[in-house]
Amino acid sequence: MQTWLNIGEFSKLTGKSKKEIISLCKQKKLKCKKQDNDIYIEVESMAKALVPLPELEIIEKEQSIAEKTIGMLLTLHEKVLMSKDETISALKEENQFLKESIYSIQEDYENQKKTIERLQKQLEICQEELEFCRRKYKLMWGQVLKKEGKGE
Repeated sequence: MQTWLNIGEFSKLTGKSKKEIISLCKQKKLKCKKQDNDIYIEVESMAKALVPLPELEIIEKEQSIAEKTIGMLLTLHEKVLMSKDETISALKEENQFLKESIYSIQEDYENQKKTIERLQKQLEICQEELEFCRRKYKLMWGQVLKKEGKGE
């Protein structure tokens, strides 16, 4: 979209006299048109006409550098966000694995606890049987020894 200003407004905006502006129009450095006995100048052509070409190239280069820098920063930001999401996902997976491991260890602990209780009961039964056998053995051998002692 082109924006046009009349020569008076353009003069106030740029600080150039009307003669200088007309001279620039004749040199075709400014886009001009005549309408209703008034001269209009396109605003976009003002930058090229009023700012020297080397300075304009520097400005364009700086804009290009700024655009590249902003683009690079946006790319880096996206990569950081992606890596953050990947890290969060990995941590969630690791937490799930650890949670399952804890449940598994707890289940093994409960099974081992039951096994220990069962083995303790079996041990008590074996100790009771052993004690019973000792008493029985003492009774048997005690009677045998008494008989032998009487017979002599």
